[in-house]
Amino acid sequence: MSSLSPPVNRLITELSRLPGVGQRTAQRLAFHILRLPPEEALPLAEAIREVKEKVGQCEVCFNLAVGPRCRICEDERRDPSLICVVEEPSDILPIERTNEFNGRYHVLGGALSPIDGVDPEDIRIPELLERVAAGGVREVVVATNSTTTGEATALYIAEQMRERSPNVAVTRLASGLPVGADLEYADEITLGRALRARREL
Repeated sequence: MSSLSPPVNRLITELSRLPGVGQRTAQRLAFHILRLPPEEALPLAEAIREVKEKVGQCEVCFNLAVGPRCRICEDERRDPSLICVVEEPSDILPIERTNEFNGRYHVLGGALSPIDGVDPEDIRIPELLERVAAGGVREVVVATNSTTTGEATALYIAEQMRERSPNVAVTRLASGLPVGADLEYADEITLGRALRARREL
């Protein structure tokens, strides 16, 4: 039987459900929250409530949005003929930080995984194909993760695009050695991809 009161136990239980937060970390976070004065702790609760009540999905790209469309889809300066396909809304942030991409996005909401029962209809591939078929798109950049499921998803999208919209270019993010890495520590797959994606200096 726990020596903690039911509200504290409930807070620990809820915190431990967060990804990457185990029981001990949840306890530390709970006790930290308990030590905070109300004017610092209550805004956290209010922020969680607000985000759950106000944030939904963009009707165009399925990114996070307050209202029918996300800020990127509403931005007239972005190139609508260039679409970057990502697995989750969180994948947009690192791409945006590069300041190298000025197009729009399409969030799949996952990756193909027949073993787990995730088929093309279970993620937003049909919506992507419809969006491209509607016209005005010149290139689709597939930026799914470099995992088995991410690669399978990229290949499936490329195949479907070749069949349905052959005039639209389908590209994949280059993968290879990170900046500052030593060759002796690179695995064979990463090094092989770096060789295949080599370019002229």
